[in-house]
Amino acid sequence: MLRVLKLGGAQRVSEYFKNIAPGIFLQELYNRPGAIGAICPSSRYLARQMARQLPESSDGLIIELGGGTGVITRALLDHGVAPERLKVIEFSSPFVQRLRQRFPQVDIIHGNAADLGDLIPRNIKIRAIVSSLPLCSLPEPITQAILRQWQTLLHDGGVAIQFTYNLRLPKWRSYVQAHQTNSKVVWANLPPANITTFSYKSAKLPHPAHECP
Repeated sequence: MLRVLKLGGAQRVSEYFKNIAPGIFLQELYNRPGAIGAICPSSRYLARQMARQLPESSDGLIIELGGGTGVITRALLDHGVAPERLKVIEFSSPFVQRLRQRFPQVDIIHGNAADLGDLIPRNIKIRAIVSSLPLCSLPEPITQAILRQWQTLLHDGGVAIQFTYNLRLPKWRSYVQAHQTNSKVVWANLPPANITTFSYKSAKLPHPAHECP
């Protein structure tokens, strides 16, 4: 049994590190620990579960917030999201450069998720927002600004998919004005993460004037 565990674990670790950019990730973790919010990039198991929460409808854009090293971007494409329907928002310049190299057909946008309404075309249906942002560690005014963007931009039936390492009830949940439709813990991640899906059923709100927090 120990031999099997060693072999299986070694294989998983090997596959895991093939799909990340350790140097870039560690550098960004050192430079911006609050903005990264994790000690390791997301696992492929977490990424696949995030992609599986997407609505079945094929119309509308998919917005990924916090593309990082591209693990979830890859999972979204593998799940069937067309590259022209996917827009990835990433704040880190090194991550943006790597994402554009890995996914030349995807629109990788260098910007702040709190400014999302100004970064994407207006009056275009958004099917889902898939977020890897560390909402627990970001300054509270920025977290609130990000969540207001979700409320404003998601059309009826659109969803927001967010994972968190807080397996209880993180404070940011109190700012989400939407109905929770699913919650799933992915243990095959370091650390384990909880994926929560929210459905926005209310009418789309007017586009707000952006104010920097």
